[in-house]
Amino acid sequence: MITVIQRVNSGSVTVEQRLLGEIKQGIVALVAIEKHDTEKTAERLIERILNYRIFADANDKMNLSVRDIQGGLLLIPQFTLAANTAKGNRPSFTEGAPPEQGRALFSYLCIQAKQQHTPVACGQFGADMLVALINNGPVTFTLRA
Repeated sequence: MITVIQRVNSGSVTVEQRLLGEIKQGIVALVAIEKHDTEKTAERLIERILNYRIFADANDKMNLSVRDIQGGLLLIPQFTLAANTAKGNRPSFTEGAPPEQGRALFSYLCIQAKQQHTPVACGQFGADMLVALINNGPVTFTLRA
């Protein structure tokens, strides 16, 4: 799994003019699922996201996690992150998980996140989503599980 996490002041996801979820201060995580990923991979990724220290402490150092600040987590499925862009002018998606596997693992990822943290909101796998966020910093990292 690949994720791009962004430290945000707020974030939301809308599908067909219906608000699916929103958070205040926290992390928006764009998540790509690859064909070799498993539930164990999802568990490892959630652990990394929830404990990754990207929020400022009293000394203005990145020493606090989203758990530490009791911030929100918005998970967004984004298969394009798994694209191979090494050659040519068109991305290849051969490393991405098939839709059935991707849907199941993204659902599992959301369940695991909700069992370990609150608040958590999730996008809709396979939907045309509108994702809005206010990146704070900007602070953006790429993580692999």
